[in-house]
Amino acid sequence: MTSTNDIRRSFLDYFGSTGHRVVPSAPLVPQNDPTLMFVNAGMVPFKNVFTGLETRPYSTAASSQKCVRAGGKHNDLDNVGYTARHHTFFEMLGNFSFGDYFKERAITHAWTLITKEWGIDPNRLTATVYHTDDEAFDLWKKIAGLPESRIIRIPTKDNFWAMGDNGPCGPCSEIFFDHGDHIPGGPPGSPDEDGDRFVEIWNLVFMQYEQENNEIVRDLPKPSIDTGMGLERIAAVLQGVHDNYDTDTFKALIASSGEFTKTETTGARQASHRVIADHLRTSGFLVADGVLPANEGRGYVLRRIMRRAMRHAHILGASEPLMHRLVPALVAEMGAAYPELVRAQPLIEETLKLEETRFRQTLDKGLRLLDEATGSMKEGDTLPGDVAFKLYDTYGFPYDLTEDALRSQGLEVDRSGFDAAMAEQKAAARAAWKGSGQKASEDVWFDIAEEFGSTEFTGYSGHEGEGQLLAIVKNGVRVERAEAGDEVTFILNQTPFYGESGGQMGDAGTLSNNSGFRAIVTDTSKPLGRLHALHVIVEEGIAATGEILGQQVDAERRARVRANHSATHLLHAALRNRLGTHVTQKGSLVAPDRLRFDFSHPKALTSEDIEAIEVEVNRHIRENDAVTTRLMTPDEAIAAGAMALFGEKYGDEVRVLSMGQGGENSYSVELCGGTHVDALGDIALFKIVSESAVASGVRRVEALTGEAARKWLTDREDKLKEAASALKATPDEVPARVLSLLEERRRLEKELAEAKKALALGGGKAADAAGTEQVGGHGFIGQVMDGLDPKSLRGLVDEAKARVGSGVVAMIAVNDGRGSIAVGVTDDLAGRRNAVDLLRAAVAALGGQGGGGRPDMAQGGGPDGGKAADALAAIKSALEAEAVAA
Repeated sequence: MTSTNDIRRSFLDYFGSTGHRVVPSAPLVPQNDPTLMFVNAGMVPFKNVFTGLETRPYSTAASSQKCVRAGGKHNDLDNVGYTARHHTFFEMLGNFSFGDYFKERAITHAWTLITKEWGIDPNRLTATVYHTDDEAFDLWKKIAGLPESRIIRIPTKDNFWAMGDNGPCGPCSEIFFDHGDHIPGGPPGSPDEDGDRFVEIWNLVFMQYEQENNEIVRDLPKPSIDTGMGLERIAAVLQGVHDNYDTDTFKALIASSGEFTKTETTGARQASHRVIADHLRTSGFLVADGVLPANEGRGYVLRRIMRRAMRHAHILGASEPLMHRLVPALVAEMGAAYPELVRAQPLIEETLKLEETRFRQTLDKGLRLLDEATGSMKEGDTLPGDVAFKLYDTYGFPYDLTEDALRSQGLEVDRSGFDAAMAEQKAAARAAWKGSGQKASEDVWFDIAEEFGSTEFTGYSGHEGEGQLLAIVKNGVRVERAEAGDEVTFILNQTPFYGESGGQMGDAGTLSNNSGFRAIVTDTSKPLGRLHALHVIVEEGIAATGEILGQQVDAERRARVRANHSATHLLHAALRNRLGTHVTQKGSLVAPDRLRFDFSHPKALTSEDIEAIEVEVNRHIRENDAVTTRLMTPDEAIAAGAMALFGEKYGDEVRVLSMGQGGENSYSVELCGGTHVDALGDIALFKIVSESAVASGVRRVEALTGEAARKWLTDREDKLKEAASALKATPDEVPARVLSLLEERRRLEKELAEAKKALALGGGKAADAAGTEQVGGHGFIGQVMDGLDPKSLRGLVDEAKARVGSGVVAMIAVNDGRGSIAVGVTDDLAGRRNAVDLLRAAVAALGGQGGGGRPDMAQGGGPDGGKAADALAAIKSALEAEAVAA
């Protein structure tokens, strides 16, 4: 038997030998078409090549492309498990010519591979052509030798392909395989064509026209070829079976499902095993390509697929989560061709296990409600839409899961009633939002979110991509276009731009298209917590709603933000280890140039604390462990030891970030929706640059990482070298030299103070004679000194009091324009003259207020040292006035 892996390999080898570039499969998330949820055809990764927007270093190619059809118009979900050829995940084999060869070589290659390389009987093959494509008709006769009766002209759009209303288009030629007259059905174009006897195995698209508004307007200058052959279908043909689920890959997966559930894989249980096998492939590949279960967007489609499979596991009687136990079988079958499965196997297993564990907690309740609601119903009846909505809203049952559960009973679901209940809930949510005190100007965001849903954030796995422009807001009002000079806000259906939240600043970057539009994204916010609003300045060109825009996050800035955010998590863990588990986050800022972290702690960090924290964080950075992410409910995450970060708003699910050694013993486990490094070594270096108080019991640490930390250290080294040069010392000698200079300065300052003091006292008897005068019947010494330390005033006053014998002393020091004064009264005048009263008169003259002390000694000051003489005069006036009064 030819295995599926052999068929894939032989297809690629054949076209590789004929000069085609063998191109690896692109990820399932489209990189070049934001209007698609998933890559759903082999040509999708080459779409821009066909339209001329992109060039490749080759003109012919071949690939085996991963595809998913489980949402939108290409939705095969309902039929999977119940038919022979419907799948949510499939592989599309294809060969492509970008203006190189055309119909003749395309038909030659197809016929040669199918009949000569693979040995399929030509008598069992039929070709179709578009009814006006005489060229293709004649080529099939010439190359394949098919009789005209087996070259069927098809007049419908089934045999005319178009990329859209505008762009390349052209006729198709399909190859059908006849499985034999024992299977009902007729050839294509016949009344019985929908039977299973004749199966399309390969479609050759001849791109030769260009259309505008769904009308052909011209021939393409370089006609091209796009072909697609379902690997599962051709594997069934080459393995001699009619049913895709009887091919080797599916048989292995179904056998594994049967083994773990201990159930038969045929008969009444066949559909369940087939659903599980198909959905296992889809889930595994989507998770490997970065899609995780969520409540909206691609993640919601994945969740629907997972839960559909999990319900069928429940039907089979699986008492424990099943899906994750089947992943090794999937990797064994497909891991050699798709190494991303091998790399992501632990994540796939953990994601499936967590999702199934969670779903099982609500499945029983939901099924009981469903049984109660349908208990009295009979075949052909319809389940009310509000019941289906309750299952969705309360128990997480997607609508199609309810439909699938009732299918076997012959019951239907009222879709219009479901939609009405959904609309009613949205209206209630809007009313609640308006009544919550939100600004009226923000009502526009609710309108956009209600119309388009949440923005899908694609920035965890990359920093560029395309998006469809859904809405433009200018000055709080929606507009249809933006042009050069406008400062507006864009909402796209998907974006790699992170919206500011959880302390992390929003992304910046650029937007552009191939029509000359270019805009700078200055910031990204997150209105309502679910829209990513890009704040842009249009530099050139015009953009209108509905257009596709290329998005480029400033990668260097993002890398610095990611490093700072991951370092914040390490800092948090190190603080708790060093200071105690009372440390919790009270706020943070994650910016491109720095990080700031506020935390609960009653006292300042010592230099030893800071050094220990830096050593611990940098040790984990050097160990370069991977940073891993899981999706969990908040309760599950916190029960598993995750720390909830301040300022983060958590929904039904959270991202749980683990750093350092991984698993349950990870160094840091926190709930966080921000962007982070892939491995801790990407942080490079961590340095705390300040520690301070923010509020009572709250401390703040500011730190740098990477190049910013290196530059900070280099700048300080440069300053140290400058200081060493000025001191004529080596950098190592600077501390000792500075200490020596400080000691010398203290000695000189002391000597200077003594000299000033001696000068102030006037030097012995001469000073005595010159400094004392009679005022109001008492001895008085008053003196003004520039540059004297005010702390010396009291000592000078005491010494002067000893000299005056009986009387009053006033000493004023003037420094930097300010006057400081001390007033003393000898003990014999106690009760008659009060130093405090005299001081206040002097302080008022200096432009000050108050002053205090004791009756024998008081001190104060004022801002106007230039009025020192007036201050002494005020004291004299007070003494004379008191003498007259006495």
